[in-house]
Amino acid sequence: MNRILQYVSNENEGGTAVADAAHEVVRPDADLLDAYSAAVVNAARTASPAVVNIEVKHRRNAQGRYGRTPTGGSGSGFIFTPDGLVLTNSHVIHGAEEIHVTLSDGRQYPARLVGDDPETDLAVIDIDAPNLSSVEFGDSSAIQVGQLVIAIGNPYGFQYTVTAGVVSNLARSFRSGNGRLIDNIIQTDAALNPGNSGGPLVDSRGRVIGVNTAIIPAAQGICFAIPGNTAQFVASRLIRDGRIKRSFIGVAGQNVPLHRRLVRFHRLEEETGMLIVGIEENSPAAKAELRDGDVIIELDAKPVRHIDDLQRLLTEERVGVPIPILVLRGTEKLTLQITPEESKPVSE
Repeated sequence: MNRILQYVSNENEGGTAVADAAHEVVRPDADLLDAYSAAVVNAARTASPAVVNIEVKHRRNAQGRYGRTPTGGSGSGFIFTPDGLVLTNSHVIHGAEEIHVTLSDGRQYPARLVGDDPETDLAVIDIDAPNLSSVEFGDSSAIQVGQLVIAIGNPYGFQYTVTAGVVSNLARSFRSGNGRLIDNIIQTDAALNPGNSGGPLVDSRGRVIGVNTAIIPAAQGICFAIPGNTAQFVASRLIRDGRIKRSFIGVAGQNVPLHRRLVRFHRLEEETGMLIVGIEENSPAAKAELRDGDVIIELDAKPVRHIDDLQRLLTEERVGVPIPILVLRGTEKLTLQITPEESKPVSE
């Protein structure tokens, strides 16, 4: 009997020891989950009051013709100045004839367009309202892959929806609606849906590090946001000028590989260039005597490996400034002078 009692006593002590050990293992994980939840809650609480729902009305169809009945659309945005400037996506408001904003507390106000840049898919609108909450920007260049991020928006009309995830990659490129490449796009797995466009992507402190812009419909967990630093730069120019000024030279082109003999003969550093397949009349390219069939390989001593390189180089600072352009014409290498002009705004 004593042996039995001793065995039971030992088993109870062992069970208690096992339970204590299990508790020691589980508790740190629980603490981590609590910290994660607290970070998401605090970030959402900080940024959500500045997130708005945007409703737009269009009277023109895709062909630019007026219809009898206005069509509607919606998206998200966020107030980034105390006096009511709202940042959103260009594709949310582009071409809209009426824009209405609903605040987190239910107040509704008409909005006016301040500036629109379809090439980066960003726009700024303005509302006249008292007692507004605004967000703070973080430094998007400092974020890291694996970092916690929170997306806030209004998908499918469900206002102020919060999703959380991590930064999946920082080196992505994404094409805007008009085909221009946007660099350094943030890829995240924080779930986005139609209606999230224009909403903020925030860090654990509720600071905006991106503007949610797109998803891949056939994929899961692949979402994109324009970096907050890019958004701040574009917003400042839109507030100042109403649009982003860029230069253009007036060529249409396609990416082509260079013949190996030409690369070796001319000692070229790159093996691809941009073939000119069209030149606008009276454009800088026409004035510089560029021709169809020329292959652009450098602009202002910078390599042009493909069309996107040329787009990146045609910045506002080059408007009206003569710069060298290096081309291959047949087997000959030529350096011409070209003076980029200011590009025309994208028509609605």
